[in-house]
Amino acid sequence: MTELIILVIVIATALAFDFTNGFHDTANAMATSIATGALTPKVAVTLSAILNLIGAFLSVEVAKTVGKGIVNLDQFNLSSETDAHKLLLVVFAGLIGGIVWNLLTWLLGIPSSSSHALFGGLIGAAFVSLGIGGVAWANILGKIIIPALAAPFVAGVVSACGTWLIYRITDSVEEHNKNDHFRIGQIATASLVSLAHGTGDAQKTMGVIFLALVAYGEIDADTHMPLWIIAACASAIALGTYTGGWRVIRTLGKGLVEIDSPQGMAAEASSAAIILTSSHAGMALSTTHVATGSILGTGLGRRGAEVRWGVAGRMATAWVITLPCAAIVGALTWLVAHLVGLATTDFIGVLAAFAILVTLAGYIYHESRKNKVSSHNVNAEWDEDSNSVIPAEERKVAR
Repeated sequence: MTELIILVIVIATALAFDFTNGFHDTANAMATSIATGALTPKVAVTLSAILNLIGAFLSVEVAKTVGKGIVNLDQFNLSSETDAHKLLLVVFAGLIGGIVWNLLTWLLGIPSSSSHALFGGLIGAAFVSLGIGGVAWANILGKIIIPALAAPFVAGVVSACGTWLIYRITDSVEEHNKNDHFRIGQIATASLVSLAHGTGDAQKTMGVIFLALVAYGEIDADTHMPLWIIAACASAIALGTYTGGWRVIRTLGKGLVEIDSPQGMAAEASSAAIILTSSHAGMALSTTHVATGSILGTGLGRRGAEVRWGVAGRMATAWVITLPCAAIVGALTWLVAHLVGLATTDFIGVLAAFAILVTLAGYIYHESRKNKVSSHNVNAEWDEDSNSVIPAEERKVAR
């Protein structure tokens, strides 16, 4: 009975991660459409939520990568109750690593990768649990690290070429008419990115829940993905998307590049094409890296466009440290749960780790309320002196 309660806590934590993934990564699809006025903020997040929900049902290839390709299941004897609990604890600690990093970067308005936060948490927890053999390093290199390095550059090049071509072809069209028509096109391309995001990112949580069920002994590693997992993950990411991660939306839409509608459409079309292709191949690609590379590419592809390299540099730094920082959080969480469990019971150890997560999440949420970014001020002018995600007027009120 205790193991069943632990499983329920792990699944609930997985769905909480999926929720944070939704509001953290809404910007990937809708930031440019909101910035150019193609969609109002509330309509944008509602449309994105619906399409994330639909997209989650379209494929499970990425879920297989997460469920079988990060933690080395061969190192666990799942017929042993001790090893089964150990794997369940790895999944739980990995999720906490991902959630904490997602919330922290959301607070700072930094578009970091939810995928890499989750992978980092799992890697850290698996490493302290079993050592170097607990991690499937070959899969991580081929399906996570290499795509992560290549994705922003490929997206940037494709987007820059697309932007240059668009402005070249429409050079004789009046600016007002050009923007009006491309705003309509943005609705289509932003919708496609949202669909692609649901197809890719919801699957990552499916893979984690799949791992937890394998550890519990409910299914084996070769079982097909149960429908209830797909439905639960689709609903969680859609709900998170609907809440709107306004801080990250603001950074991508207003902070990185000053975007017009033709650029927004080029960025979104590039992102959608790359994300959908990678999902079909089972690559757990970061939609954040792709979307950011695409937006940056539009600034390079349009003559005279302004790219804020200070903001870009801060984002790149976050990308580099996401995997190791989430791994550290995942490792520390596993150690806390394990050591408390040894001193008391396994159940108390899990509760201790869960209490830490709730405390940190509550603190971050409290800090975010001091300087609110919402649908009402997400498009406020960017302050280039501070490069802060908090609008200048909001900072004055806070003082």
